[in-house]
This record gives sequence, structure tokens and C-alpha cells, in this order.
Amino acid sequence: MKPTSAHLLSCDPALRPVAAKVLDGVRISAEDALALYHKASLGFLGSLANQVRERLNGDLAYYNRNVHLEPTNICEHRCRFCSYSRKMGEAGAWEYSLGELVHMAQEQVTKGITEIHIVGGVHPRRDVHYYAQMLVALRKACPGIHLKAFSAVELDAMFRKASLSIAEGLRLLQEAGLDSIPGGGAEIFADNIRSQICPEKTNAARWLEIHRTAHQMGIGSNATMLYGHIELIPDRIDHMQRLRDLQDETRGFNAFIPLKYRSANNPMSATGEVSPVEDLRNYALCRIFLDNIPHIKAYWPMIGKQMAQLALWFGADDLDGTIEDSTRIYSLAGAEDQSPAATVEELSLMIRSSGRIPVERNSLYQPV
Repeated sequence: MKPTSAHLLSCDPALRPVAAKVLDGVRISAEDALALYHKASLGFLGSLANQVRERLNGDLAYYNRNVHLEPTNICEHRCRFCSYSRKMGEAGAWEYSLGELVHMAQEQVTKGITEIHIVGGVHPRRDVHYYAQMLVALRKACPGIHLKAFSAVELDAMFRKASLSIAEGLRLLQEAGLDSIPGGGAEIFADNIRSQICPEKTNAARWLEIHRTAHQMGIGSNATMLYGHIELIPDRIDHMQRLRDLQDETRGFNAFIPLKYRSANNPMSATGEVSPVEDLRNYALCRIFLDNIPHIKAYWPMIGKQMAQLALWFGADDLDGTIEDSTRIYSLAGAEDQSPAATVEELSLMIRSSGRIPVERNSLYQPV
């Protein structure tokens, strides 16, 4: 699916200089990205994204053996897009003890997992010292397992509760066993959108500063963007611009994950959801614009397995992992797979049947 000179001649003349940049490996601007989004056909946009994807990762498509631990969904925030959080004592709330979390992790180790992904609500009574104890317990029970833990929003809250700086808090967690941090909580950076969908949450500048500090300390991370709600396309591009700028500075992001807004069971349900075509356009634009982030993840529990396969031809090169039916964030929001789990054989077949080459990886994208 490589764009040819004939493709370039047949596309909108205004797009030819932009397409030439992409084919030549030249960085596009925010204005270029906006033009591509509005004027390029889905097929042409996908072919350009595929050029970038194959330049970075060839025909390889990655997956890993992972499990999610969600210590609690009790959260002091009430983001309007969230179907997951509960207040203390509210129906549907949960909070696992450290012993229960260790037991859950040990059960998964027998399945050969290489990564434990830990995210949850911003608990009003837990500070960084509690979460450091959690990491120590998990590290002792599961030696050698990569601990990817706590979104920047969770980190911000736990550091503030303990009156620690970002660097002090991260150092404490790093010493307790933290290996990397996920990319959640970014949502959309634009203040006018953030003020409507998550007004209480950590702001964009603080989110970026937490990831900047982590990268400077040798802690890698991912980045996300919640799309398909009330944001506009310039808001998405602005979001990616800020991530691209930080990546130029630190080179600490391993992967970018576009997260589709799912509309069930939350105050924004009337907004509805964007179409699969919009999903693919978004993946393609993300891959083209974020030229310095090596991997784009098609998170299959969010978009479904078939859409994740399609995304492998629209810029994505990673499907995430086995999950082991261990996350409820998207199932509560109406994702089609209510018990998300996949075997390594299934993930490998998904990739092969899409025409890509499956590679089992560790958390740092090194082949296992």
C-alpha cells in the first residue's frame, strides 16, 4: 500500500507537498496535519501512515503477555467521560487489599506474563507511601516481572498527599520497584475541553512535567489521547504537538495509544461514538504526525479485535497483550468484549492473518 507518483498526482493538489514530505521522511506541521485530515481520502491517508509505520517497524507487529491490576475504582474525581469510577460506599465500588493484589498477581505469573500494568482510581485516602508498599510487595512476590504502574494523574495525587515533589515521589516508587509508567490521564490537553470533561483532573502542564521528570530519571512511559467526544481535530493535533515536543526533548515515550471514547454508562453518553472510519483516520494521522514515537498501539480491548487488525494497516504496530480478563475500564463503558482476554496464539494469528509478522515483546519492545 505504497503511494506512487500516480497517487500523488491524483490527490488534491494542496496535499501533494504534504504527501511528499511524508514520503521523504520530513516532519509535517500542525497545518499539514489539518490539511491531511480534512482533504485526504481514507485510503490515501492510510497509505501514507503505512509508509511511516513500515519505515519505523517494517512488517513487524508486537504483543506481550500482560495482566492489569486495578487496585480500586474509588476516585476523588468524577470525569464526565468515565464509566469506571465510584465514590466510597457507592454501589459498584471496589478496593483490594495488598494481600489480595499479591495473590491476584501470583496467579497470573503461572501463565507466563512478563508485565503487570497497574492503574485505578485516585483514592482520597492513599498517598505515595501506600503505593510504594504495594510495589515492594509485588516485586517480592513476582521477581523479574516488569511493573508498569500509575498514571500521571494518580502520581500527581499521591505525591501531593505526601507533600513530595515529582522527583522525590518518583524516586521513592523507583526504589520500591517501579519500572515504567503508563500513559493514562492525558485525555485532551486543550484547557477549554479539559474544563468541560475532567475539570478536577491534573492539568496538561502537570501531566507533561511528570512524564518529563520520569524520562529524566530513566523511567520510560507511554502516552495516550482520548478522542471522539467533544474535541475538535485541531485539539487532537495540539495534543500530539505537545507530546512530539516533549519526545524531542527526552526521547522517553515508548508508545502512543489513541483511546476511543466509549459512551455507555457515563454522563456524556448522549455524545455518542465516532465511526470505525474515524478510528482509522485518527490512527493514520497519529502515526504520520508523531514521527518520533516509535510505536502506535491499537488497544484491542477498547476498539475490538477486528478493528485492531485493520489498524495494523493504518499506522499501528502493536496490539498490547493477553490482558487475561483483568481490566474493567472499557467493559464498563460498553466495549464489545466484556471479558477481554486473548491467548498468545490468538494474538499471533490476528497479526498473521492481517499480513504482518508477529513478535512477542517485553515491555521495552525487545523481542522475547
